[in-house]
Amino acid sequence: MTQIVKKIAVTSLIIYMFQLIGFTQSPEKTVLDKQYYGTLDQVLDRISLDKGILFSYNKRKLSQIQLADNTENQTLDKLLDKWCKVSKMEWYQNADRIINIVGVNRTPRSAAAKAEAVKTYSGAPKKFNILISGKIVDSETGEAVPYASVIIAGTTRGTQTNQDGYFTLQNVPTDTSTVFVSSIGYKTASIFLTPDLPKTKLDVQIEPSTIEMDEVEVKAQRNTVMNTNDKISTIQITPRKLAELPNIGEKDILRAFQLMPGVSGANEGTSGLFVRGGTPDQNLILYDGFTVYHVDHLYGFFSAFNSNAVKDVQLYKGGFESKYAGRLSSVTDITGKDGNSKDFNIGGDLSLLSANIYAELPVGDKFTSLFAFRKSYKGPIYNKIFDQFNTENETAMPQAVGRGLKSGNNFAAKVSSYFYDLNSKLTYRPSDKDVVSFSLFNGTDNLDNSVKIDVPASGGGMGRSMGSDNSDLTEYGNLGTSLKWSRRWNEKIYGNTLISYSNYYSNRDRSSNRTTTDEDGVETIVKIGTLENNDLKDFSFRSDYTFDVSSKSQIGFGLKATNYNIDYTYSQNDTSTILNIANKGNLMGGYLQSKFKFLDNKLTITPGVHSTFYDITKKFYAEPRLSATYGINDKIKLIGAWGTYYQFANRITREDILAGSSDFWILSDDQKVPVSKAIHYITGINYETPDYLFSVEAYYKQLTGLSEYSLRFEPARRMQTVNYEQNFFTGNGFARGIEFLAQKKFGNLTGWVSYTLAQARNQFDVYGQDYFPAAQDVTNEFKAIGIYKWRKWSLAATWIFATGRPYTAPEGGYNITLLDGTEKSFITAGTKNSRRLDDYHRLDFSVNYLLKSVDQKTERGNISFSLFNVYDRKNTWYKEYQILDSEIISIDKQFLGITPNVTVTLKLK
Repeated sequence: MTQIVKKIAVTSLIIYMFQLIGFTQSPEKTVLDKQYYGTLDQVLDRISLDKGILFSYNKRKLSQIQLADNTENQTLDKLLDKWCKVSKMEWYQNADRIINIVGVNRTPRSAAAKAEAVKTYSGAPKKFNILISGKIVDSETGEAVPYASVIIAGTTRGTQTNQDGYFTLQNVPTDTSTVFVSSIGYKTASIFLTPDLPKTKLDVQIEPSTIEMDEVEVKAQRNTVMNTNDKISTIQITPRKLAELPNIGEKDILRAFQLMPGVSGANEGTSGLFVRGGTPDQNLILYDGFTVYHVDHLYGFFSAFNSNAVKDVQLYKGGFESKYAGRLSSVTDITGKDGNSKDFNIGGDLSLLSANIYAELPVGDKFTSLFAFRKSYKGPIYNKIFDQFNTENETAMPQAVGRGLKSGNNFAAKVSSYFYDLNSKLTYRPSDKDVVSFSLFNGTDNLDNSVKIDVPASGGGMGRSMGSDNSDLTEYGNLGTSLKWSRRWNEKIYGNTLISYSNYYSNRDRSSNRTTTDEDGVETIVKIGTLENNDLKDFSFRSDYTFDVSSKSQIGFGLKATNYNIDYTYSQNDTSTILNIANKGNLMGGYLQSKFKFLDNKLTITPGVHSTFYDITKKFYAEPRLSATYGINDKIKLIGAWGTYYQFANRITREDILAGSSDFWILSDDQKVPVSKAIHYITGINYETPDYLFSVEAYYKQLTGLSEYSLRFEPARRMQTVNYEQNFFTGNGFARGIEFLAQKKFGNLTGWVSYTLAQARNQFDVYGQDYFPAAQDVTNEFKAIGIYKWRKWSLAATWIFATGRPYTAPEGGYNITLLDGTEKSFITAGTKNSRRLDDYHRLDFSVNYLLKSVDQKTERGNISFSLFNVYDRKNTWYKEYQILDSEIISIDKQFLGITPNVTVTLKLK
């Protein structure tokens, strides 16, 4: 056994070296220059070592076949034909340049799958320049595979499946061509066309990949978590690979994106994506077509998306197509699972944080359903996160700032909370052309984070003492649902129509009773605090169509309408209303875009325009866009994009230097809150081989109509009469940067390193004429991700370094007694965002073990162990301040320290 393992290890290493330097040749051009003897598996091993050819085969079966053929001066393809005929097997070379030797008598999942997967026809073609179309599905579940690549072998021509798995590929050279199908998380499949094979209903089943490397095979396959496709500044991930990445306690889609270049990874306090200097509200998040306005669970440490309910995610970092609108920065398009169409399936995850269960139930041949539910429970990780709010922790001891801070004070936090999310999706396929689906999402958090602070008398005597009993009660979440009808009208026209509803809600009660005891023992109680309520309702309709005019041109067009109803109230002491805003508005618009290919498909140009009428301002807003890619050769590609983008629903930052800023959603009105606008400029170059990807992208975003709300400029003497709506401030900004990425996509060891050098700057007249760092500005960010796979084991490590984020610190503070007898705290603020937190860095590690059925043929789940923040780095989340007797107390809120976690995942099918 030990010798076998050593042999496989040595062979794999040598094969990998051949693959690395590009020695793999085609069988037709490989001439054997000597005689080979032994069993068939031994002969293939020696050929592999001599010629750098990769083989995939059943070693046990081939070891029973003894060869005595003349191999000298013979081409490999002729010998393979002969050997496979004798052994009753077939061979083919896939897109990864691996020669697969498979048994003819193995049972395929369908007759069509067998015809497509094995080369059975070697005659002359009968038709030329043909059109093929069909659907790519998962061989295990029958679910459609969105955004899979479909490429004609030996050419640069290809296409991509849409969100429902359908594709159309025109001008295929002959009806005997070979087509490769690949998608992240799946093995590359080969379609061998024959004159008799259906061309317009070509349903192709592709097999999910696993981490296992079987010792009876010399095998290699792509093992990658992320994929960059032909669309500019786009990243794709699939949840089936997320278990391989280290995590705090959950497989998390949005946290995985934070490991990608161009997305800030130093924000443990929110699952929202800061993409290329943008803020989370500038990222449009679509889940099965409806907009999700809030994505956080548990103070932002986890996202509200259950990976067991998600099939695929696309992140467009900038320069996105005209079909998307309403955001300034980026788009995250999430496709939910339809559910297993072949068998009933149930599964789930159990970690130290939450319990997660899902069920898939097919009914007949046309109906599938999926239900998923996740809920947190009080456990080690949950309690550890709560400990971050207990300022008795040594890392959160007050630090002197401003005027006369006292240290050694007593802080205590009482925290009680939970979160849950629910997903369901019902899919009905009345015909092979139609799909009707209903999707529901609900993510909710209930948080109770109350803090009690006691400041003892000076010197421990009978001097003045102070105390504060703070309440912090929050409920927030997002409910969304959509009903979509998709139809393939013919081989060239595909459309879908959708109606949706989304509701974001946030209710917060942050109030405090402050008690001061003087030298004579007299107590003074001051009641102070804030109440906030934000409720957003979004009713939308949209209809989108694509028309594949030819192999070199495509047209997309669609219509959209949205009705907004947004309320926001903000009051102090339950008596003084600061803001009471009720927004209602409608958006109506449409888009038209085209895609053209020139110069033998080397140049692709995608022009488009999106136009919107906004009834609050009574104006039309045109958003022209243009992107282009040019392939210098099959490895080097130039990219570029330009576009205009508007945003009408904005999440406004309410600056609060004392307790940390918060945000609320309202609509633009071109008065207190303007319609915001961004112009994107993107350029870059990619160098890609089957094994590696190297890319450099530079971007510049020009921003206008930015908004912020702050009370820091309001004089105390006007607190009873001021019009608080005048405290909305408007400014401009820009974001620019350059991203470097190096990714290894092939082999047992995969991963990537990325570096981003960036600036995000804002300018508001109220803060002066100079540009200052935006709150999300991160100058340097470096990420290294490595994943190593061996048999059923997968080991991963990630390391992140980022420049500390900017913040505004108070220079002094005081209390004013108002007319109603209560006190109001005021601060003298320093220069806007003139200070920075300490640099952020952390190392995470995970081990994943694959669980299989008793017969070792079917994947049944995995056991994962992860270690977050391995060397226990004390990273600062934000600073919170208290003013007690005109003295400023500074509290550092820390991110998580070292945190272990164990997750068990099991499934029936």
